[in-house]
Amino acid sequence: MSLSPVVPEKRPAEELNRAVILLGPPGAGKGTQAKKLAAKYAVPHLSTGDMLREHIAAGTELGAKAKPIMERGELVPDSLVLRIVADRIEKPDCSHGFVFDGFPRTVAQAHYLGELLKQHGFRRPIVIHLVVDTSLILRRITGRRMCKVGGEIYNIYERPPKVEGRCDNDGGELAQRPDDREEIVGPRLKAYEKQTEPLVAYYTRLGLLYDVDAAKSVEEVEQSVWKTLHLARGGH
Repeated sequence: MSLSPVVPEKRPAEELNRAVILLGPPGAGKGTQAKKLAAKYAVPHLSTGDMLREHIAAGTELGAKAKPIMERGELVPDSLVLRIVADRIEKPDCSHGFVFDGFPRTVAQAHYLGELLKQHGFRRPIVIHLVVDTSLILRRITGRRMCKVGGEIYNIYERPPKVEGRCDNDGGELAQRPDDREEIVGPRLKAYEKQTEPLVAYYTRLGLLYDVDAAKSVEEVEQSVWKTLHLARGGH
């Protein structure tokens, strides 16, 4: 299996030319909103979770190290994540910017990312913080299903497919990720609270963080994210 990136064929009229970070707990909708932003600007959507799963599927050295950790529902250590991130943003398709989903998770990672961005000539990132109640997060995560073919995300409670178990776009089988099971979700949320919430304070102090209410519909959150990003870009 190839790990080569897909290079966008056309550039949008308005370039992003910076990193955007979608920050929030598991199930807040980071992946959905990151994909929409990335598509709008024709830049890569960088999910460390997806990148790790890709390495696992490809049987790489990093994938072999990450697989048992992810299956236990634990956070993959910085030593693995940072190697993947550093390698990824050096790819040509990242030259016009990119959208992060699920990274950074810690203040240490944020420091590292800041240095990487400087080295590659990018300005400071814009951080959009998706805020949502824990009870809603649990419903979103345990109900989440992903298409095995195109990666489209559904929710059996809030956004079910037209045909049960099948993707609306390509008919691909919908599956629940192992780390979305209920017995795994609790530890994931606790890990988030312990390791990632200080990141909110860190980016707030830097004046880079913008809160968005993520309890609304996908379309409403998308509009809020876009308006917030537009405001943030005008202010930096």
